[in-house]
This record gives sequence, C-alpha cells and structure tokens, in this order.
Amino acid sequence: MPPMNSHEIDSLDALRRHIREFAEARAWERYHTPKNLVMALSVETAELLEPFQWLTPEQSQDLSAEQHEAVRQEIADVLIYLTRLADLLDIDLLDAAADKLALNARKYPVEKARGNALKYSDFQND
Repeated sequence: MPPMNSHEIDSLDALRRHIREFAEARAWERYHTPKNLVMALSVETAELLEPFQWLTPEQSQDLSAEQHEAVRQEIADVLIYLTRLADLLDIDLLDAAADKLALNARKYPVEKARGNALKYSDFQND
C-alpha cells in the first residue's frame, strides 16, 4: 500500500477505510479486537493528559508549539483507535454523535443548564 497523505483523508469514512487497510496490510486484524482497542484507546486517552499535567488552566489554553504538536499527535491516536473500534462494531460515529447530542439536549435544557456545570440529575425539579 503506498503511503497516504493527509489530503486523501477528507471524511470519517475515508479515515475508517485507511485505518482498515493499514491494519490489513500488516495482518493486525487478530490484535484489533474490541477489548484490545478499548484498552489501547484508554492508554492513548491517558497519554493525552500528559502535555497538560501541571499546567494552570490559563497555560493549558496557550500551549507552546511543541506542546500543541504533542497534543495533536495524541488526539490523532485517540481518533484512530476510536475509529477502528467503531468500524469493528459497525457503529457510525457521526450517527452516534448526533444521537448523543440530541439526548444531551433533552437532559440539559438550556433554561436549566446555561451557565452551570451541574449534572442533569442535580437540576432542581420545577
């Protein structure tokens, strides 16, 4: 498989196909089980914490170029593992996200959620 460039990946579907082809070319399918991918996703998500460790909230909003690139790389790892997992489980990421946003809109109506970080179960009943 020839190397890909970023311009070849212009949608989640294209990303899914490239990740699948990448894994197949290396005969990694046997390692890419849902359990293993969830574990790898968890590790990569934890690695995303590292560039922010010990930063103040203000510093976390003004990353150096090196810190920004580290975060960029970890976000890419998270997206790749998440996309591979969704592919194996036949989950459309955009549909799942749209459904979850609709559910959250019901759980967090603007009139109750605006300007606070309360969990929906902590809203005062009207």
